[in-house]
Amino acid sequence: MEAKISGFFDSVAAFFGGGDQIPWCDRDVIHGCEREVADAADADSEDLKRESIMRLSWALVHSRQPEDVQRGIAMLEASLANNSTPLQHREKLYLLAVGYFRSGQYSRSRQLVEQCLEIAPDWRQALSLKKAIEDKIAKDGVIGIGITATAVGLIAGGVAAALARKK
Repeated sequence: MEAKISGFFDSVAAFFGGGDQIPWCDRDVIHGCEREVADAADADSEDLKRESIMRLSWALVHSRQPEDVQRGIAMLEASLANNSTPLQHREKLYLLAVGYFRSGQYSRSRQLVEQCLEIAPDWRQALSLKKAIEDKIAKDGVIGIGITATAVGLIAGGVAAALARKK
């Protein structure tokens, strides 16, 4: 019996907790990437600059801080036009999708991950993100229905109580 109760609470916690497999990034990693970008700015290699900016973008969109995620999205949006390869374009689209997912803009995230899958249909990271997006959209819908049903129930209960008092 105790195992069933524990399993129930674990499933409820997973439902409300998110449960996606997308990694998080700490502030110290972001600061390291920022130093790397600053050091690369002094270098002559454009490839080194581009790689360090991509690492910083990755770290920012995987941050737990909303302002970091927004900064990462802005960096990626600005750099999206200057892609030299389809692989770089795919990576930027994926990171943008992660950023929009982290910021709660699931429809935009889904659009971007679909573009990634047009480039690479069997890319596991993008498929995993697409599933996480769809799960989150479905979960938000269920929560919204629950909230609406609760509100309707409370209103109906209040009306019934008011009518009972009048009699």
